[in-house]
Amino acid sequence: MSGLMFSLRTGSSRPGNRLFRLSSLWLPPLSKNNSSKMSSDSHWLSPADREQLVTELRATGWVEVENRNAIFKELHFKTFNQAFGFMSRVALQAEKMNHHPEWFNVYNKVQITLTTHDCGGLSKRDIKMAKFIDKIALSM
Repeated sequence: MSGLMFSLRTGSSRPGNRLFRLSSLWLPPLSKNNSSKMSSDSHWLSPADREQLVTELRATGWVEVENRNAIFKELHFKTFNQAFGFMSRVALQAEKMNHHPEWFNVYNKVQITLTTHDCGGLSKRDIKMAKFIDKIALSM
């Protein structure tokens, strides 16, 4: 069996302290299929592809981040509950894609920045994630 194992131990045994011990946790290794698919999506966009794809996203409110190879969007929802529901749906997709946004939430506002750290800039993964985010936002 392969995976990641870790242990958590505490140093104090005084009666007033509740101690917990996590002896081991095994996580399955990443699937080779997912990692090879993701690597093809994590290359920088060519200048022509970037221009076309980012122009399409600008029409839905995405902007390029100044001094950074990234895109940004701020979304507003009616309530915190709606914003949190949106974030939950995006988080599930981010896990499937192994591509996690940088984001910030206060009450009904969600700010999202997308970039691919593996290649240090925008990639097809960012475009796919942005389109998914737009789709989910429209359904809320």
